[in-house]
Amino acid sequence: MAVHGQSDQLRLKSAVAQRKALDEYAGAPLAKELAEYREKLARYRTIVATLREIKENMRERALEAQSLTTALEEIDAVEPISGEDVQLDAESEKLTNLEALRSAAVTAQAALSGTDADDEPTANAVALLSHAQQALDHESDSDADLAELATRVRELTVVAADVAADLSGYASGLDEDGPARLAQVEQRRNALRTLTRKYGTTIDEVIEWADTARGRLSDLVDDPQRDEELRSEAHALHQELLERSQTMLELRRKTAEKLSQAVSKELTALAMPNASLVVSVEPTEQFTEHGRDEIEFMLAPHPDAKPRPLGKGASGGELSRIMLSLEVVLSEVDPVPTFVFDEVDSGVGGKAAVEIGRRLKMLAKNVQVLVVTHLPQVAAFADHHVLVTKSSDSTVSDVRVLTDEERVVELARMLAGHENSEAAREHARELLRDATA
Repeated sequence: MAVHGQSDQLRLKSAVAQRKALDEYAGAPLAKELAEYREKLARYRTIVATLREIKENMRERALEAQSLTTALEEIDAVEPISGEDVQLDAESEKLTNLEALRSAAVTAQAALSGTDADDEPTANAVALLSHAQQALDHESDSDADLAELATRVRELTVVAADVAADLSGYASGLDEDGPARLAQVEQRRNALRTLTRKYGTTIDEVIEWADTARGRLSDLVDDPQRDEELRSEAHALHQELLERSQTMLELRRKTAEKLSQAVSKELTALAMPNASLVVSVEPTEQFTEHGRDEIEFMLAPHPDAKPRPLGKGASGGELSRIMLSLEVVLSEVDPVPTFVFDEVDSGVGGKAAVEIGRRLKMLAKNVQVLVVTHLPQVAAFADHHVLVTKSSDSTVSDVRVLTDEERVVELARMLAGHENSEAAREHARELLRDATA
């Protein structure tokens, strides 16, 4: 839906609205060129900003580079490994409790399978389970339930023997050089803690910080080759931007001529036969998001008149008709299903009002057009006349579609100020006959 009111006439005076109207009329070719131009412009601005930063912040960059270099040297001297801090914490805990661990393993192993010094070798779990298994095996053939229990006891015996063997191996495998290894572990943990106090809460975070710092350091260190590459890329992008700007200038000028002719033709149909819209497209030196072109809509009231900007050379009525003409022309390339015109005929009367009504009726053949108007010349061209009234206290509004006879009465009121004048009613009927002819 395109909504137009008196404020929209004011927007026609702005450079932004005029550029937007022209670019819409240019269509896909300009839109594609503009998208590619903006992509190059974004990259060009990034490079220029980088080069400016290198030049303006040389001292700050050098200090930051020195700080990062010192930090990375400290990290690289330790050579941390991912997850190393967690692994060393676990090893430290184990070495600190080495004797208690060995004692627990030996005691448990002796309880399960005994030792060579035992006077009563049967006083251990494996021996007792074996004795129980032998007792059950003698009688298991006599009862299936007992045989099942004997099997379960046999399984317990095997498990107990396996655990006893594992405990023996665990106790034998405990590091005899535990104190010396513990000292090494604590020394390494202290070195890692120094890093985590400065660069992260864990070694993994320290390593991640170092990777980021290396990338930043690469950007900070003055690299003549990189500087030259950036300057070379900036120069190439600048040349491409100039070429694309020239292409857009040509497209816009071609479109401007076409738009001027189309709008001027519409203005002729709106009782401005000698007027013409002039669309000026001139290049500037500055690259913007929309190119380098300065676009200005101007109105020439007659062929010999010097075109003047809409904001200076057009009255309210002329702006109304120019806006309507632009909307009609732009609808060819960017159709809108519904148009709403809110008193766009302000400042217009007489023959011009009749021509505006006729043009709105033509527009309504292809799209839906809603018009709010106080001019009977415009209202007469409507397919349906809707009357909006307010109650005496202005708190309630009423909307009503008028019949043919009611429409005559309303147009007479709009013409003469009161609906009972026969002359005004006849004039209203004449307006309706002309509008439907």
